[in-house]
Amino acid sequence: MKKKGSVFIAVGLLMILGAFLLTGYNVLDSLRAERAAAAEAEALRAKLEEAAANALDNFTIDEKPIYVRYPDMQMPEIEIDGVKYVGMLRVPGLGLELPVKGEFSMAGLRTAPCRYTGSVYKDDMIICGHNYNSHFGGLKNLKVGDGAEFTDGDGNVFSYVVSEIVQLDGSDVSGMTEKQEDDSWDLTLFTCTLSGSQRVTVRLLRIEQ
Repeated sequence: MKKKGSVFIAVGLLMILGAFLLTGYNVLDSLRAERAAAAEAEALRAKLEEAAANALDNFTIDEKPIYVRYPDMQMPEIEIDGVKYVGMLRVPGLGLELPVKGEFSMAGLRTAPCRYTGSVYKDDMIICGHNYNSHFGGLKNLKVGDGAEFTDGDGNVFSYVVSEIVQLDGSDVSGMTEKQEDDSWDLTLFTCTLSGSQRVTVRLLRIEQ
């Protein structure tokens, strides 16, 4: 009995140690991601300011932006250190300003959110972010009516308000990407829950500036 008790204690201690090490790793990984995103955002911000300064080039004779006349056009990308970005996302309520990569990949999510699918010009863009606190970990804390902004590679700014916050099953790809008749959203932000089985999904409506 004594021997069995010692084994149980040893196993318990190992489990506690494992949990401690995992927590420590997650904290360090989140800090690494925060620093990486901040560095990328700083470099992208300078490029976007330059694009905004040349904003006249983005307008046609009738003063409508090119993307209004040609919503099917590809979103312009800005390349920084070999990585392409489609713009910058701001969520003031969470204190976030994050660069958004043009292509989705699990490796890419480790440093910044990625465009999952869609286009801001067609009002169907979906952005995926890791659930780091410095990335999309706080999406669950947003409320209907909270604001967000997306600045594209040409310096155009699109403003949004949160219209709905739901949890979708991790395998429900069509529920995430396909608009139904009664759906009302122009931008989607999502991240996985801590268990990884669900997706915290924030739907937003575009508003006039």
